[in-house]
Amino acid sequence: MASTGDFKPGYCFEMNGDLLQIVDFQHVKPGKGGAFVRTKLKSLKSGKIFEYTFNSGEKVTEARVETREYQFLYKESDMYHFMHNETFEQVSVSEDIITGYEYLKEGQVCLLLVHADTETVLSVELPAYVVLKIEYTEPAVKGNTASNAQKKATLETGAIINVPLFIEQDEIIKVDTREGRYSERVKA
Repeated sequence: MASTGDFKPGYCFEMNGDLLQIVDFQHVKPGKGGAFVRTKLKSLKSGKIFEYTFNSGEKVTEARVETREYQFLYKESDMYHFMHNETFEQVSVSEDIITGYEYLKEGQVCLLLVHADTETVLSVELPAYVVLKIEYTEPAVKGNTASNAQKKATLETGAIINVPLFIEQDEIIKVDTREGRYSERVKA
């Protein structure tokens, strides 16, 4: 058992049959009445974010959650298959718990959040930036570079993002997976 004094962003616990992760919290001590902790929680089962208020010192059931590195192997229908780099154990994960799955490339290393007691994968997090090749984009029009206009580009993973007009087909770029946008051109 843990109390509200142990709260910090990323802390995981069980409540009402759900596994919850603290996104943000604030300890409040009003002038009148007892102190309380206002939290923003994320359900690791459904992915929903909601607010909840705890009385100061309230007890919660701590959950053992581990972050492990896995390598993405391949996709089969809506299931993604990953392999642990040290034990070679393979796990299959559904598309709905992967943030930014459209930027996932074979051989890429990702962080999997695993409930240690049940060995179930709760979420998959890609690196903040990935390097991908542009499969198709319209050619640039000469003289159309005065503004920071953008055009659509299809990446090697099939994702479509906006890129600056000077980016051409077969170039390699860095993509921000958190926001799904172009970051910079990568020199070969």
